[in-house]
Amino acid sequence: MWILYAAGSAFFAGVTSILAKCGIRKTDSTVATAVRTVVVLIFAWLIVWIVGSADQISSIDGKTLLFLILSGAATGASWLCYFRALQLGDINKVVPIDKSSTVLTIVLAMIFLQEGISIPKAAAVLAIAAGIFLMIEKKDVQGRKSGKGRWMVYAFGSAFFASLTAILGKIGISGVESNLGTAIRTGVVLVMAWIMVFVTGKQKEVTKIDKKELAFICCSGVATGASWLCYYRALQEGPASAVAPVDKLSVLVTVAFSYFVFGEKLKPRALAGLILLTAGTVAMAVF
Repeated sequence: MWILYAAGSAFFAGVTSILAKCGIRKTDSTVATAVRTVVVLIFAWLIVWIVGSADQISSIDGKTLLFLILSGAATGASWLCYFRALQLGDINKVVPIDKSSTVLTIVLAMIFLQEGISIPKAAAVLAIAAGIFLMIEKKDVQGRKSGKGRWMVYAFGSAFFASLTAILGKIGISGVESNLGTAIRTGVVLVMAWIMVFVTGKQKEVTKIDKKELAFICCSGVATGASWLCYYRALQEGPASAVAPVDKLSVLVTVAFSYFVFGEKLKPRALAGLILLTAGTVAMAVF
């Protein structure tokens, strides 16, 4: 049964981006992030209640709490960048770049944590990097220089902050159940997102969100929560080494839905890049 839950995790993770894209056609991405994080936070604490780790809050030491807050801030920055990139660019281009966080995490771990890397993982990193390169078109780079390709800056920003989240967690978070840590980080993301809404003076836009887009935004939060629940259940019943690669295939779900929902097509070069990216991601999880 674990394979079904792992597939469910990948499916809901992939659908999240599609639903979010539908919800930010007119709605500001920062406002949308703040709203959907409320839904995600509910699911995060639901998982904590399911695993029964809420009573461990009092045992979290100061250092771990500090790094939970810092990693939550990095997660918040990643989400804000990601949804801004989705609003400005095509899903089938934004998502692969966001997935480069895997590569950035390894690079940062080598620099700051002096962690080594095996030959299989190095090959996987090269495959992912090559895949991302193939999926970025020349006009996207030129658009970034002229100001029309800002989505790429936000997409790479999302990947950078996502990798920073992992490094901060590796450095200072210990002695806390992973789901409880995720719930606390999500709380930080919620605070950060709403602060950004008020700092940018967009709080009035919350009440003006189109009902249809609000539904999509909330559904994207539900999809994220459903993905987390499926992933946790898959880990309970199956081996992590097998669950992780299946979950990473969410990029395929996103690209497939982007074609049917938004008519976004991949050119042969980009398709080859997607194949390399997928192969590298799976290899990264296996080795």
